[in-house]
Amino acid sequence: MTNVIDQVSSLEPPSVLHRSSRRFASVFGLVAVSIGLCAGAAHYWISVEEFFEKPLAHEVVPTTGLSPEDREALLEIRSEQQKARDQIGEINRNIGAQQDDLKRMADQIEALTSRIELLQKPAVAAPVLLAPSSPLPSHPVSSPAKRAVQPAKPEGPVSVGGKPLISEPSTNQR
Repeated sequence: MTNVIDQVSSLEPPSVLHRSSRRFASVFGLVAVSIGLCAGAAHYWISVEEFFEKPLAHEVVPTTGLSPEDREALLEIRSEQQKARDQIGEINRNIGAQQDDLKRMADQIEALTSRIELLQKPAVAAPVLLAPSSPLPSHPVSSPAKRAVQPAKPEGPVSVGGKPLISEPSTNQR
């Protein structure tokens, strides 16, 4: 009996249990990496927001510490920026007007195409409708002439002109 107990205690746990601990470690590692990536993305998102907010704050630069030449240059840059904004706005309005014109032309083309189709359909149907409503002629209509019955083809040899050839008397008949 002690041999059986010693034998059981000396055995290792089944391999299924070893695999689950490996699985647990891999799942735990995957969760840890995912959490780390989420934390990094959140930190990056915040720093990107700060990065984009800072240039907006720099737009309102106090001009008190600048030299008169720098102030003049800054005013020129701002006026050029305003002109560029106005030109871009005008270009956008022109593009919108051109798109509206293009849409209007496309609608007109579609309407003209449908009109053409409508005009072509009755033109085809009109001759069919006129045929039954045409007045009947006052004189009786003659039936078409019948073909003359041709005589049956002669039996035996025929010449090139179509005349039957006289066959030579056979040697049996002499």
